[in-house]
Amino acid sequence: MAFVTLDIKKLKSNFDYLNTLFKKNQIEWSVVSKILSGNEIYLKELLKFDINQICDSRVSNLKMIKSLNPLIETIYIKPPAKLAIPGVVKYADVSLNTEFETIKLLAEEAKKQGKIHKIIIMIELGELREGVMGDDFMAFYKSVFKLKNIKVVGIGTNLTCLYGVLPNHDKLIQLSLYEQLIEAKFDRQIEYVSGGASVTIPLIFQNLLPKGINHFRVGETLFLGTDVYNNIPFEKMHSDIFSLYSEIIELTEKPMVPEGLLGTNVEGEDFEFDEANIGETSNRAIIDIGLLDVDVDHLELVDKTIKIAGASSDMIVIDLGENIKKYKVGDLIEFQLDYMGTLRILNSKYIEKRVKG
Repeated sequence: MAFVTLDIKKLKSNFDYLNTLFKKNQIEWSVVSKILSGNEIYLKELLKFDINQICDSRVSNLKMIKSLNPLIETIYIKPPAKLAIPGVVKYADVSLNTEFETIKLLAEEAKKQGKIHKIIIMIELGELREGVMGDDFMAFYKSVFKLKNIKVVGIGTNLTCLYGVLPNHDKLIQLSLYEQLIEAKFDRQIEYVSGGASVTIPLIFQNLLPKGINHFRVGETLFLGTDVYNNIPFEKMHSDIFSLYSEIIELTEKPMVPEGLLGTNVEGEDFEFDEANIGETSNRAIIDIGLLDVDVDHLELVDKTIKIAGASSDMIVIDLGENIKKYKVGDLIEFQLDYMGTLRILNSKYIEKRVKG
């Protein structure tokens, strides 16, 4: 048995903190919900907040969001695959785009569905993930403006997610200047300059965010309270909103060194053991969760007196050290998770999802 909990009071506290911060700085923001993996229970709780826009990278998740609240504005936050276009137009009010041929298909599908599909065009600013190259962006916008059933509502960029390129004042000034050039050249109003993400939030506190940046897309800082720029928690936010619990299914004193000829394990790893530990034993607990559900590198034990000894597909082994009297079979071991750990565990259909608070 294993389950994850979401503390709704702490999440609401984080939401209110960010909402106040962005309103104070005349910034609109969208909640990036992809960490929730389309979980209906958690989305219902999230949508009780005063949210204007919600972003996700899966059409199925946007479909779930629209079924819960048809009026909320939804954003598909990666360039759409051609096969996904009917669903993107149906369930996303806005999509992020970088390919003209894809936008043409979005326009055709929007016409079929009797809609005007909104787009934010992403510009490359050095991260080398999605984005139109700067030398091409004026011609790109000129072509897009000719399409029917498409409305360009923004210009945006992505930083940090692939190579860790950090946002700074100069890069975001560049994005803002692109927007001004487009408006001047084509006499079009661009509503959003979407240059903000969780990693950009510290620039607000440092007064380094250009005034032209008026739209943020935020997930990790909301759900984990992380100052992504410095990889530390924000002091006034909660970083323990999600907790993972897994039950002890075996607890035995065992040798510290395996016996027999060693090959590779299920992940293709090989191991070396300290010969000084031959003949020594330790108290080992096996818990009911494994690599199928989560990467142990993204787990942190709440009890710092115990440690992870290893993992296989469906089980994790915990070295209890001297804590043999503290635990018994059936007890729960508690973990905190980082962003990738949370993303993966919430995507596992084998892990029960609960709400507390």
